[in-house]
Amino acid sequence: MKSKYLSSMLSILALSITAETAWAHHGWAGNDDEQFELTGTVVRAVSLAGPHANLQIRAEGQLWEITLAPPARTERAGLKEDTIPVGAEVTVSGHRSAEKKRFEIKTERVTYQGKLYNVYPDRE
Repeated sequence: MKSKYLSSMLSILALSITAETAWAHHGWAGNDDEQFELTGTVVRAVSLAGPHANLQIRAEGQLWEITLAPPARTERAGLKEDTIPVGAEVTVSGHRSAEKKRFEIKTERVTYQGKLYNVYPDRE
């Protein structure tokens, strides 16, 4: 009886972890197909926490969430938490959220001081 209970509990735990991981992953389906570019000021520096690295910029009078590649891939592109300071101007290129009320960009490239950080080089 104990082993049946333990097996059931492990199955439930595995399913909940899988569901949470799938929910947390930012795919491309919720974004526009056309390329979107935006220049703004960094208000929250690059964070490598979570399933995807991210930063936040202010542009066009809005606060924009900039979703990057997974942390390891973002770091391999040379973009680390201390690379771009708050207050710096950056240009991001990627795909805007299909929901126009969401100011979020799934970003492929970030340009800062003339240097290009290509976090998704396979999407060119």
